Amino acid sequence: MNHILVRGAAAVTAALAVGVLGVPAAAANPPGAASAGSADFTQSGRRVVVPPLAPCALGGPESASSPAVAEPGIRFGKGGSSCARSGAETTSTATGSDFELTALVAVGGPRLAFREWHVTCTGRREGTSGGWRVDGVAGFPGLPDDIPPNHVHEVRTAGGDVLARVTFNETVLPQPNDGSLALNLAHLRFTERSGITGEVVVGAAACSPTP
Repeated sequence: MNHILVRGAAAVTAALAVGVLGVPAAAANPPGAASAGSADFTQSGRRVVVPPLAPCALGGPESASSPAVAEPGIRFGKGGSSCARSGAETTSTATGSDFELTALVAVGGPRLAFREWHVTCTGRREGTSGGWRVDGVAGFPGLPDDIPPNHVHEVRTAGGDVLARVTFNETVLPQPNDGSLALNLAHLRFTERSGITGEVVVGAAACSPTP
């Protein structure tokens, strides 16, 4: 069933002295970077790779765009990104459109789709913050109206088998926490039951506190 969801920005904040609940990362996040999405999975012996789309970084390129990309079982529409600095503040933003994952249909799963999305990470001297928005969501029944950081949604068959787990509003913090932050709008990981190995990321941004 198709429906439309809009999610508010400013979903997470990571301050220099106060950590937030997040997925630990081994190393610090970059000063500023963003991408519309990426994928790397193998189904029926065929590997499907979508490199990071429209990647930007504060060190360059500071803006990027990507055309629509279609591979077996997955499609990303047009995307764009911007990584900019203004005084003591950085803003790294990615946008995308017309995402569709059909790889799970062959094993009894749903078609998953996002019509448009926006994810951003802002770095300031006192810390970092991130936010996101997604419209036109399909294939995720029961998704709550307010999605907390690292909310996991299980993608199931009609019989209840879990084919994938999708982490919405995924926040990634380094250990030890230096105030930097990475934010993925949605991070899908296939389960063994699906017969597919790999993962898909939709909308990614990262940033660090500014000097």
